[in-house]
Amino acid sequence: MSKSKVYFTSVLEPKSLITLYEKLDIKLSGNIAVKLHSGEEGNQNYLKPEFVKELIDYVNGTVVECNTAYEGERNTTEKHKKLMEKHGWSKHFNVDILDAESDIVLENPNGKIIKKNYVGKNIENYDSVLMLSHFKGHPMGGFGGALKNMSIGLASSKGKGYIHSNGKEDAEYEDIFTSDHDSFLMSMADACKTITDYFKDKIVYINVMVNMSVDCDCCATAEDPCMKDIGILASTDPVALDQACIDLVYNSTDSGKEHLIKRIESRNGLLTIKSAEEQKIGTREYELINID
Repeated sequence: MSKSKVYFTSVLEPKSLITLYEKLDIKLSGNIAVKLHSGEEGNQNYLKPEFVKELIDYVNGTVVECNTAYEGERNTTEKHKKLMEKHGWSKHFNVDILDAESDIVLENPNGKIIKKNYVGKNIENYDSVLMLSHFKGHPMGGFGGALKNMSIGLASSKGKGYIHSNGKEDAEYEDIFTSDHDSFLMSMADACKTITDYFKDKIVYINVMVNMSVDCDCCATAEDPCMKDIGILASTDPVALDQACIDLVYNSTDSGKEHLIKRIESRNGLLTIKSAEEQKIGTREYELINID
C-alpha cells in the first residue's frame, strides 16, 4: 500500500478547517453527517461550536451524535438533546441523535473480536460523513482520534457496550470496565471497518490537536491540557491521520508530552491503529504535507 497523504497546518483558526478540507480534493455530497464530540457536562476541553461553525456551514452538514452507555448527561436522548442545546450545538446547527429511536447492525465477517457493530439507525439518512475529531488522551483507549470517533462515537448506546465488552449482547455497565482491554482496542478497529465499508470513499477525516488533556471529552471532570496545541490535520485515511497525530506528540519538544505519552502507552493505545491497518482500513505509512 502506498503512503497516504496527511495535510497539516499549525494555524488554529476556523478557516484552516476549510482550507484543509479543500486540500483533500473530495467534495462530500448528499446529506452530510458531521460526527464530533458534543462534550460531557462539566468538560472544558471539547471543540466548541464557534470554532467548527464555518466548516460545518461550508459543507451544509448536520451534527450527529449517539447516546452513551454510562452515567452522565448524554445517556438518554432527552438529556443529550438538552446538553446539545446548553453547549450551543443546537443553536448553530441541525442536530441528530442517531440512536434516538433504535439502531441497526453493520456486519464485519472478518473482524478479529467482533463481527458486527450496532450503530444509530438514523445513519441510514446520510450519504457521507465528515469525521471531525478532537485529538487528545483517553482513560481507556489511551488516545482518542478519528478511529475512536468513528467506532465508539457512531455506535449506539447498545453498540458502545457491545464494543467495550468485546461482543457481549446486552452488556451491563460493569462489562465496560472489566472486559479484556486489548480485545476492546481491537474491537474498536473491527467497528471502524463496518463504517468504512458502509460509506466507502464518502468519508473525510479531520483531527484537531488542541486542548490535549490525557482525558477524553466524555469525562465530566477532565484534567487540563498537559501540552501546548499543535495544529490541525486532515486525510482520507483515518489510520494515517491518527498515526501522524501520535508522531507529532512523540516528536514534540513540549515537556508536557510525557504525561500524554504515558497515558497512551499505559493503555496500549497504538494497538487500535495497528489493528485498523490489519483490517485494511488504511496504512500507517504517510506523507505529512505542511500547508503553512
